[in-house]
Amino acid sequence: MSWKWMVKGILLGLSIAAPLGPVSILCVKKTMISGFKTGLLSGLGAATADAVYGSIAGLGLSALTNFLIEYKTVLQAIAGLFICFLGIKSLLHTPTTERSEPHSRECSLNSYAGTLLLTLSNPMTIVFFLGVFGASGILLSHTSSDIPFLIVGVFLGSALWWVCLTGTASLFRINMTVERSKLSLFNKLSGMVMLYFGLIALIQSLGLLNSLPFSLGFINYLE
Repeated sequence: MSWKWMVKGILLGLSIAAPLGPVSILCVKKTMISGFKTGLLSGLGAATADAVYGSIAGLGLSALTNFLIEYKTVLQAIAGLFICFLGIKSLLHTPTTERSEPHSRECSLNSYAGTLLLTLSNPMTIVFFLGVFGASGILLSHTSSDIPFLIVGVFLGSALWWVCLTGTASLFRINMTVERSKLSLFNKLSGMVMLYFGLIALIQSLGLLNSLPFSLGFINYLE
């Protein structure tokens, strides 16, 4: 039945969104600075990107898939540079405790668009979906009418993760924003983590990742 495919999609969405990455750090930071709504919209941008890549894999759009995989190194390099920029910006930012940045429509839209584009710049996400779909037999066992339920499930599963993450972050927001030292420490730590992931993306785009003695980079490093 169709609801079973939605459940499968939810599980897939959770599995792709849950690994720690710069988008997770960015969503938490947006929550701390501008509140739950802005942080959540940042996460929904990533959930939308997951649904887009799930659609491409589920619909069997091989031409588009091959194009994304062919240019994955270029996309990874661009994403890596952008993540490094965000990390350095966070390290250099001096927080204030007088008041946090207000939640606004423009801020929310920028947050959504930023994480959407950032997550779309990781074509390895589509490789993940193709691998899971192929190993589980989803590509062979579904009918065309099942695909929309599967994709909606992917979005809901990813969105559920972002609701939980930003909701948890919002619980600590008041305590963090009233003390400048805590907020400053958070900015420094989040900046260092984002800079790390940005460098991993750059190294991976150059094909040097396998030559490193160790690496903490995930295949889904952008989330």
